Amino acid sequence: MAAPAFWDDSERAQTTLIELKGIKRVLDTYRGLEREVEDAEGMIGLLEAEPDESVAAELEQQSARLLPRIQKLEIQSLLAEPSDAQGAILTIHPGAGGTESQDWAQMLYRMYVRYAERNGYSVSVLDLQPGEEAGIKDATIEVDGEYAYGFLKAEHGIHRLVRISPFDAQKRRHTSFASVFVYPQVGEDVPIEVKEADLRIDTYRAGGAGGQHVNKTESAVRITHLPTGLVVQCQNERSQHRNRDAAMKVLMARLYAARLEEDRAKRNAIGGGKKDISWGNQIRSYVFQPYTQVKDHRTDVIATDVHAVTDGAIQPFIDAYLRRKEPA
Repeated sequence: MAAPAFWDDSERAQTTLIELKGIKRVLDTYRGLEREVEDAEGMIGLLEAEPDESVAAELEQQSARLLPRIQKLEIQSLLAEPSDAQGAILTIHPGAGGTESQDWAQMLYRMYVRYAERNGYSVSVLDLQPGEEAGIKDATIEVDGEYAYGFLKAEHGIHRLVRISPFDAQKRRHTSFASVFVYPQVGEDVPIEVKEADLRIDTYRAGGAGGQHVNKTESAVRITHLPTGLVVQCQNERSQHRNRDAAMKVLMARLYAARLEEDRAKRNAIGGGKKDISWGNQIRSYVFQPYTQVKDHRTDVIATDVHAVTDGAIQPFIDAYLRRKEPA
């Protein structure tokens, strides 16, 4: 950074600063934990020299607090990409199947909201379109918090549900699919520039539930990024201005994700064509009938309490995904 030519390439300089910020964040946490471990070791020395029940109890409490934080830091150390520390924008789309898949999409929506709550993240709904009978046609949420994208990127892919349908009078078993897309939020220090001339902005009347105001005014917004052909839309809010802001957030996140993918491909080419971890198609199956099981097809991790998983207990799947080695 002290080099005279460091700021000659402002985009590269910004990228370097983001990387340094991420490294410093992990290093500062590591040093703090290191000090606490040294304190605990000092207490062990005192106990060995002179046993004391109150000191032993304090040491036990301190150890109980330290262990999960050390495990969390271990996982965070695997999040090496500059974007990993960012918040996330997550979208859910039901597959073919009408009410069945729309209900499954809503179950996934609740699962991710509950996961965010468990981890102290805040959630903002950018777009949420209810289904005709049940479930949702589409959902986009913003998850704010450190490393939200780093963790949630493991959820990107197609999720499969097998259950006895609550919408089938004959109680037959149905299979439903929904796709989840995860993008990093774009911070102020991320070098993404979008020119107004590159955007086509269309407004239209929102459909579905939402009251007379939503359905009778052109509050819904669709933005097309002409150079890339990316299209995003939002009709959740009553205000056209708010819908435009929400759609721009999603567009910026998708453009940033596309740039990251391009940079990753270049690095792989330079490194001798090393393959990146592909998302694959079907990443996880949630089976309610004839047995209960959730299986991640990328890591072979299995959980038998499917209700706990759909209530947000997905961290074991995420941790296993992050720990797995990149294929050669």
